[in-house]
Amino acid sequence: MTHGVDLPVPLAHRVPDLGALELLLAVARVGSLGGAARELGITQPAASSRIRAMEARLGVALVDRSPRGSTLTAEGALVTDWARRVVEAAEAFDAGAQALRTRRDSRLRVAASMTIAEYLLPGWLIALRAARPDTAVSLRAGNSAAVAEQVLAHEADLGFVEGLTVPDGLSSAVIAHDRLVVAVAPEHPWARRSAPVPAAELAGTPLILREFGSGTRQVLDAALAEAGGLAVPLLELASTTAVKAASISGAGPCVLSELSLADELASRRLVEVPVADTLLRRSLRAVWPTGTRPAGPARELLSLTRRGVG
Repeated sequence: MTHGVDLPVPLAHRVPDLGALELLLAVARVGSLGGAARELGITQPAASSRIRAMEARLGVALVDRSPRGSTLTAEGALVTDWARRVVEAAEAFDAGAQALRTRRDSRLRVAASMTIAEYLLPGWLIALRAARPDTAVSLRAGNSAAVAEQVLAHEADLGFVEGLTVPDGLSSAVIAHDRLVVAVAPEHPWARRSAPVPAAELAGTPLILREFGSGTRQVLDAALAEAGGLAVPLLELASTTAVKAASISGAGPCVLSELSLADELASRRLVEVPVADTLLRRSLRAVWPTGTRPAGPARELLSLTRRGVG
């Protein structure tokens, strides 16, 4: 509550809008209200109404109307000079904003977890290239924890992760769902099992796994927590390809995304092993800094993922 203090009236309530100022400049340029209306693509009644509203707001007459046309009053001529500077400044502002948009739209930095980078992003980026051929895209692949760090540090415009949770400071949208698969070489004893492997047996078996920080590892750790937690891994590897190669060689069971194992399962270089008593499903998410919204090519890429393109 104020006591005897006059608060300033907001500028927007005292200054005519740009459309009205552009109309006044057009009247000065062509010498008639009707001609100015035609030049700006509005009706003459609308133009007259806009001039009257501007005169009422400023408290002075701006235009003398007569059968021979419209001329500016002395006050109108003065206001026109000011209007010209305001409109020129607005045009410069618009040009600068357009330059910023162009610079933003000329590149897109994407960070993605290994599974999404290898098996989903290529199709999305091909579709984005068709829609935005002038946008240069850079992609950095890593585990989900590394992706989150890059987005939080503004080193990536959009990230894609596959863990169970989204770190503080990031907003997210689910873009797909995935399932983890336990797989072994055809010669492994589990390949010949008639019944699913119990969760407790899976948890107690040394496995070939992705490293800590990967979304795959996070989901598996959570899924087997009630079964006693994971045994010490047989191998911890930083790439999906390395995990698959080790399992194909017969080293032991691996746990990877269904997306990444499609070719190996189809060719029977690896065999899927059903698991009982646990759910190995997860959501794949796009992430960006909280308080912002994806814009330009980042927004278009996010839209492509939601439409299932690629």
